[in-house]
Amino acid sequence: MDAKITADTDRARALELFAAVAAEGSFSAAGRKLGLTPSAVSRAIDRIEARLGVRLLLRSTRALTLTLEGQAYLGAARRILADLDDAEQAIADQGAPRGRLRVSASLAHGRQCVVPLLGDFVRLHPHILVDISLTDTVVDVAGGQADVAIRFGPLADSALTARKLGETRRVIVASPDYLARHGTPSAPEDLHDHICLNFNFRRVEPVWPFRKDERDYALAVRGSIEANNGETLAQLATAGVGITRVGAFSVVERIAAGQLVPILEDYNPGDVEAIHAVFVGGANTPARVRVFVDFLAERLR
Repeated sequence: MDAKITADTDRARALELFAAVAAEGSFSAAGRKLGLTPSAVSRAIDRIEARLGVRLLLRSTRALTLTLEGQAYLGAARRILADLDDAEQAIADQGAPRGRLRVSASLAHGRQCVVPLLGDFVRLHPHILVDISLTDTVVDVAGGQADVAIRFGPLADSALTARKLGETRRVIVASPDYLARHGTPSAPEDLHDHICLNFNFRRVEPVWPFRKDERDYALAVRGSIEANNGETLAQLATAGVGITRVGAFSVVERIAAGQLVPILEDYNPGDVEAIHAVFVGGANTPARVRVFVDFLAERLR
């Protein structure tokens, strides 16, 4: 058993050594990085090649060049070393979650709902560095652009794990000034005579859903400005530019302050958007990701 452990340890060390030689480009530079002499590095490479029965490096007085077999071995070495680092980090995290946590959230929801919670989170987990980016652009979590992303609405099929954090309803709002100048719509069809501020994504034909006489239907609306986030639309509506339909969370403060007025509530279909945290799940999910998602689920519920 002890011999097997020693052999596995030597193999892991050999992978690390070979990856260092490939990265540094010489035995001497790799030796300095690993605390070994150039001759010790050279002998270690010889042993790897002897065990595999192939040449991994072409040596000359000027440079080291990877053979095709060496390139394949390097790729495998880097993958194995990365997996080993991830596994060790995940295990180490069990005691005290630590490390950089990259979070992506939308502009409005992030500013109003997520950022105010971060102070409490870092007080609970002082060894975690929260790196938050507020953007309405969908980041590639699977591709490593973020550890956790907060998404609204239906989720696309993917290998990501999703945890529901809550949901939000939609509301149509306008400023008192706009309504004083243009009149208050009494039925959805009246919107044809108004400036409607809409999102510039998701639908080719901008439509707003309504419910009348227990029947759901959609109404096409038109306006002079479109935006990619609800906070901008709420700001424009507050300035009296037009009428908009956004998530209630993004305008609740403005409604309470009298800056915006909900309209056509009798026709509101009551549609809601689910809010999820998405992340790469599995046994090796870092503890810093798990505790953050658990924290959001508790606080945003």
